[in-house]
Amino acid sequence: MNKLESYLLTDTSRTTILIRFLVGIVFVTEGIQKFLYPAIRGAGRFESIGIPFPEFNGYFVGASEIIFGAMVLVGICTRFAAIPLIIIMLVAMFTTKLPILLGTGFWGFSLRELQYYGFLSMMHESRNDLAMLIGSIFLLIKGGGYWSMDLKLWGKRNA
Repeated sequence: MNKLESYLLTDTSRTTILIRFLVGIVFVTEGIQKFLYPAIRGAGRFESIGIPFPEFNGYFVGASEIIFGAMVLVGICTRFAAIPLIIIMLVAMFTTKLPILLGTGFWGFSLRELQYYGFLSMMHESRNDLAMLIGSIFLLIKGGGYWSMDLKLWGKRNA
């Protein structure tokens, strides 16, 4: 078995489906909203944050969230699908939550107006981002689990 094949294998945990559904549904619905409401969820939001090429990046991120979120939902190439989702969440936290922690914008990323800034405010504002990041990291480590296409197509990973 080569290295690629070992990444396609999964464990046989039956409860992994809960994390897959949580992560997959959130990413798919957020991606759809970037197309339905570009002014507030896609290009418009990206422009207000300070993301370069907001029109392109809004649709690119939206499509990525839909495609890789759907892959997570059905459990196909789960580990590989988790990687771009992790990157999306790290960029989101860096561009929107780090300014809240610092209390100021930086590198062209803007600070939105909140009542409080600092660690606790950043943690409050990043609760969804953290949940998606940690859920995606979990799926990168574990794979798709018992009820996944990964298990049906490639089999289980030895403990």
